[in-house]
Amino acid sequence: MKYNRILLKLSGESLMGEQGFGIDPQRLETYAKEIADNVKNGVQTAIVIGGGNIFRGLAGTGQGFDRVQGDYMGMLATTINSLALQDALTKQDLHVKLLSGLPIERVAEAMSRRKALEYFDEGYTLIIAGGTGNPFFTTDTTSALRALEVEADVFLKGTRVDGVYDSDPEKNPDAKRFETISFEEVISRELKVMDLTAFTMCKENDLPVVVFDMDTPGNLSKVLKGENCGTVVGK
Repeated sequence: MKYNRILLKLSGESLMGEQGFGIDPQRLETYAKEIADNVKNGVQTAIVIGGGNIFRGLAGTGQGFDRVQGDYMGMLATTINSLALQDALTKQDLHVKLLSGLPIERVAEAMSRRKALEYFDEGYTLIIAGGTGNPFFTTDTTSALRALEVEADVFLKGTRVDGVYDSDPEKNPDAKRFETISFEEVISRELKVMDLTAFTMCKENDLPVVVFDMDTPGNLSKVLKGENCGTVVGK
């Protein structure tokens, strides 16, 4: 494997599958099986999952919710998804620890770097819910933070798009995908890889980012093997 320890960011929206809302059990099982296959091949894995299939804080603000309240609602949405994923991974015979940036002790332990690293040493797969525990931070920023805390080799951003393009591939059929691209070029081209805070954290700490299509079975394994699957953002 090219990467031995990863932070995998999953899109909450992708959990909807074809339903258009909530959690599609079939999509959840597909994700769990693919993650489990790679964990069983020795890849230490920490996972952060968004909550957009349930509630997105910024969208809530546009609907009249207070921003801070909306962000806390979004953190709880990530916790619901994380509990579902924990259950699905456990059914794949993985030992899973659920940690949270938002105190919610009945279902998750408080996130700490020390605990996370100890659990990796003990053979656990980690799911980190509850965002950073503070409003005004996205799950992209949470993922970058957690990747650095757990000393991940790479930040894998699993989306519904198979990489970074020079324009929106859903609007421009002639959009071109980058196999690799530097942090500087992403900035100069004003490409939307992730929010600026998350992107800056990765750039300043030399943490490579791989953007790939998680919804295509087998892609996670290809990325971990270093195959051309998605876009690598780095120096």
